[in-house]
Amino acid sequence: MTTIASETDTLTRDALTVLQPGFPGTTAPDWLLRRLGEGLASVGLFGRNIATPEQLTALTAQLRAERDDVLVAIDEEGGDVTRLEVRTGSSFPGNHALGAVDDTDLTRDVAYELGRRLAECGVNFNWAPSADVNSNADNPVIGVRSFGADPALVARHTAAYVQGLQAAGVAACVKHFPGHGDTAVDSHHAMPRIDVDADVLAARDLAPFRAGIAAGSLAVMSAHILVPALDPDRPATLSSGILTGLLRRELGHDGLIVTDGMEMQAISATYGIERGSVLALAAGADAICVGGGLADDETVRRLRDAIVAAVRSGDLPEERLADAAERVRGLARWTRDPARGVAPGTASVPRDIGLTAARRALRVTAAEGFSPLTSAPYVAVFSPVANIAVGDETPWGPVADLAELLPGTESGTYSGPGAAAETLTAEILAAAGGRPVVAVVRDEHRHDWMSDAVTALLAARPDTTVIEMGVPQAPPRGALHVATYGASRVSGRAAAEVLAGE
Repeated sequence: MTTIASETDTLTRDALTVLQPGFPGTTAPDWLLRRLGEGLASVGLFGRNIATPEQLTALTAQLRAERDDVLVAIDEEGGDVTRLEVRTGSSFPGNHALGAVDDTDLTRDVAYELGRRLAECGVNFNWAPSADVNSNADNPVIGVRSFGADPALVARHTAAYVQGLQAAGVAACVKHFPGHGDTAVDSHHAMPRIDVDADVLAARDLAPFRAGIAAGSLAVMSAHILVPALDPDRPATLSSGILTGLLRRELGHDGLIVTDGMEMQAISATYGIERGSVLALAAGADAICVGGGLADDETVRRLRDAIVAAVRSGDLPEERLADAAERVRGLARWTRDPARGVAPGTASVPRDIGLTAARRALRVTAAEGFSPLTSAPYVAVFSPVANIAVGDETPWGPVADLAELLPGTESGTYSGPGAAAETLTAEILAAAGGRPVVAVVRDEHRHDWMSDAVTALLAARPDTTVIEMGVPQAPPRGALHVATYGASRVSGRAAAEVLAGE
């Protein structure tokens, strides 16, 4: 009887150990603290959990009071995807800006400083960087989260980012394996499919993951995408051929494999999160991320019970669950190792390295005769619907900084599709009056309504300045065109400085 009880307790603890749930609020709920005592080893943080650095530090201390080696994970890419600065915008440009500069020392320094700030707040595991090659310019979910469209460039910056982040004592997690860059569907909403042959995947999509693994990345995150050349039946997260065969055996990744959020529709609407989680573990995943949208004790209990039931029924080998749980604990031990972290030379990285990087990333195209603004402009912000990864909580654009540099600056936000270009233009011109006009766009090439409105605006006011804060795929146009390669707060500041002649 004692043996059965002991085995049951071990099985239950292992089932909890492999879960990586989110939770609501800026303090840890009682149910979460209780689960940490029962075996839960990881938690995931999102924007809803963070108000200030001081509050975040208090939250992580609260978690560690219950379990001193808890993995505190976060989705902090910098740039457009920020949780640490969700209410203000990031102090760091994202991957696309770093790829545009193409200085791996700069990328390493930015990742180090971002990691240092996370570690300072008690966060020790970052679901970053994105190692996706943005080979499809119309990709609705990757875009500026990628270092670029060239596999070699993405590979060298993925490696540099991993080195910088882990030098600060924060575990890196290259994502989204085997590569989400050639998708036309957002896996938050449906199942993307990549139809290219294995040779293309090996040369293009896998190259950055090889580089990240070689650089020592402690974790890899799987993608909820169907890649028929690798597995015609199951998405990567649920494929033993992709996770165990390709990632573990062929690429040699010996660290943690964590899933993307299991509540995303690509999995939950097709398999359900309980069955999907069991299939992921059986395929070779070690940690089940769930909590971007689902964050309660009921979800944790359901997943724990589904995993235990799968072991007892034989659908999930007990040794596979034990191996997954041990890999989670192994990463937790690394975060408690005093020998990890600060690498030689990183102490000299300045705290404002993010702004420096954003300034270096700018690409400025000026028409003949253009001169910096000397009077307050009217800023028309063309705002597309944000994808779920980015969210709509974080402010973006150069308006606040232009208002500081050019007092009296005013702005309006314009959204589509639906409104005719002529109607938007008339509204903007009426609001602007005789003031200079600045049009701020985000992925203009992906939104016909936005492109049409800018065309109409430039026809009426050729002196308009255009600031592209997404992927600069559309040709530069306007009296001045500034490409920032992302919409972080520091990217907006850098663009505002150019307009004001700073």
